[in-house]
Amino acid sequence: MKTRSEQVAAHRPHYQDELAHGLARFFEPPRRTCPWCASHLLRERLRTTNHPQRKPGSFVLDTCHSCGHVFQNPRLSAEGLDFYYRDCYDGLGEATMARMASSPLAVKLYRTRARAMLPYGRPGRWLDVGTGHGHFCAEAQRLHPGTEFHGLDWGEGVEIAARNGRIARAFRGSFPGLAGQLAGQYDVVSMYHYLEHTLAPRHELAAARTVLRTGGHLLVEVPDPQSAAARLLGRWWGPWLQPQHLHLVPLDNLRGELAEQGFTVVAVDRKEPHIPTDLTSAAVNVLNSVLPGEDLPWLPRKPGPLGRGIRALALLAATPALLVLLGVDLLLAPLTRRTRLSNAYRVIARRD
Repeated sequence: MKTRSEQVAAHRPHYQDELAHGLARFFEPPRRTCPWCASHLLRERLRTTNHPQRKPGSFVLDTCHSCGHVFQNPRLSAEGLDFYYRDCYDGLGEATMARMASSPLAVKLYRTRARAMLPYGRPGRWLDVGTGHGHFCAEAQRLHPGTEFHGLDWGEGVEIAARNGRIARAFRGSFPGLAGQLAGQYDVVSMYHYLEHTLAPRHELAAARTVLRTGGHLLVEVPDPQSAAARLLGRWWGPWLQPQHLHLVPLDNLRGELAEQGFTVVAVDRKEPHIPTDLTSAAVNVLNSVLPGEDLPWLPRKPGPLGRGIRALALLAATPALLVLLGVDLLLAPLTRRTRLSNAYRVIARRD
């Protein structure tokens, strides 16, 4: 197996060739109207960069004054989605994502998400959309031992999840594109931090209605663009996650759309979905923006010994502060969850 350095070296020529042609083709033309309500009353919410990977580019989020919808504008094109997702969740980023997905904080979140379905009966078959490597399904199986979990996603992670036994069946591709062949087969569909990644959230909700049996439940969990933390932390707020997050839907907008599509909302929660890492992730984003880059194939050159040394020393010096911030995030979580500082919300809706 190649070392990470060898993998980076192998990827560098292709990335540099792509970047030599410029970034313009990675974006669609800017919108003049809101993609949710068609209003012309738009304003720029923020302009930021790709903090986690440091791939080049500047990204703009606009807010609609009429309905509050927040969306990327201009939006990534098909080429842009391929470029910015590549080596993020799979490939070079797979090991990092696997560590994050198996961390104690992540496991605790999976359990709270799985428990949310307990009051609504015993589902026979559950489809987790945007399942990644299937870590949620593996943990949810402990609380729902009689349930058969299936996973759906764009990337190869869903196939890895099936090979590792975390899901019983894998579907790779577009949810709206696959929904017809899965019609009426599921008691539960979950979308945990998936909807914000999609090109057309309404089509995803319609796909969920298609695959659910009558009386089945849809669970949606997304970042809350109306969170006070988003205003306080500005472009450094982790859940903005540019350029992967294309749409951030306010709660009232989602509730209204679910009603339009034939769902009844049976539960809303802003407490449990809160992920207590706002201060820590903001600090990490700041560090990533000011420190010399890692050895990454999309950066113009491999860092020299001086750059590597500065980065290593800075991260070593910052580690105690980051641990303190994480402690503060966790300490404040019980209070944060009860205020508008909560950074996410969950909706459970029944298919009528």
